[in-house]
Amino acid sequence: MKAFIPWLTVLAVIILLSALKLRPLATAVAVGWLAYCVWTWVRPRKHDRAG
Repeated sequence: MKAFIPWLTVLAVIILLSALKLRPLATAVAVGWLAYCVWTWVRPRKHDRAG
């Protein structure tokens, strides 16, 4: 359940901004979150192997 907290927080922020008629800002948050998720998925990982 802990893994869903950031997702739910971002979703709540997007819904709140949309309800406040700040849709361009809500769109920017959504696109930024998507870009962050894609980056964390495709970024090169550093393997610290002793050896």
